Amino acid sequence: MIHFVGAGAGAEDLITVRGAELMRQTDTVIYAGSLVNPALLSLCRDGCDVYNSAEMTLEQVLSVMEQCHKEGKDLVRLHTGDPSIYGAVQEQIDALIERDIPWDWTPGVSSFCAAAAAAGREYTLPGVSQTVILTRAEGRTPVPDGQKISDLAVHGASMVIFLSAGLLEKVQQELLEGAYDAETPAALVYKASWPQERVIRCPLGRLAETGYVNEITDTALVLVGDFLQSGYHRSSLYDPGFTTGFREADP
Repeated sequence: MIHFVGAGAGAEDLITVRGAELMRQTDTVIYAGSLVNPALLSLCRDGCDVYNSAEMTLEQVLSVMEQCHKEGKDLVRLHTGDPSIYGAVQEQIDALIERDIPWDWTPGVSSFCAAAAAAGREYTLPGVSQTVILTRAEGRTPVPDGQKISDLAVHGASMVIFLSAGLLEKVQQELLEGAYDAETPAALVYKASWPQERVIRCPLGRLAETGYVNEITDTALVLVGDFLQSGYHRSSLYDPGFTTGFREADP
C-alpha cells in the first residue's frame, strides 16, 4: 500500500497521530526533502529505506512505488503541510490508479493554518472577511487565466500567498491593483511552526522592502487583509441574543 501523508506545517509534533503511526510501521519513505522537517524521519524504524524526492523526478518516485508494491511492502509518501495544497499529489495518485496500485491519504496541517496561529489572527472575522484565498504568484510556472494575484485581489478577501517570497515586488504590485491599498495590513510568516519561525508585519505598500530588509526570500507565506488588524463584529453564534439549535436567545 502507498500511503500519502501530510507531514504538517513544519514542527515535528504537528504530524497527525495516524501519520506518525504509518511512519513507524512503513518499509519505505519518500519525503519532500526541500521542505519536510527531517526530524520526522526519526519516526522510521531501523531498516526503513528513505528517499529524498527533492532529488528525484516523478518517474523515479513512481518506480520506487512500483517496486515496493511488487515486493508487498508499504511506502509512505511524506508531503509538506497537507498534500492537497501545492503537493503535486494528483499526478502520483492518477499514475497509481493506472497501475492498479492501492493507495490512501492521511491529511495534514497546512502551513496556512500554522501561519494564522503564529500571527494570532483568524482569517474569517464577522464584518471583515468570510473568504480565504490560497494562491501563489506567477513565476516560471504559469497560472490559469483569471487567477493571477491581481485578478483575485479585487475581492479584498483574506489572502494567503504561497511559494512567492522571492517575488515580493511583483506580489505587492499585483495586490495593489485590486481592492487593497498601501495601508492594508500584511505579514510575512517565515517557517511557520518551526523553531526559526518569524512573523513580520508591515503595511502592504512596504511588503517588498520588508522582505528585503529581513532577508526573506523563501519558506515564507504572505498574509494580506484586514483580518490582520483589530476591529470586527462579535460572533452571532455566541451572542446571548441569538437563538441556535442548542439554546434559546436570552430575552
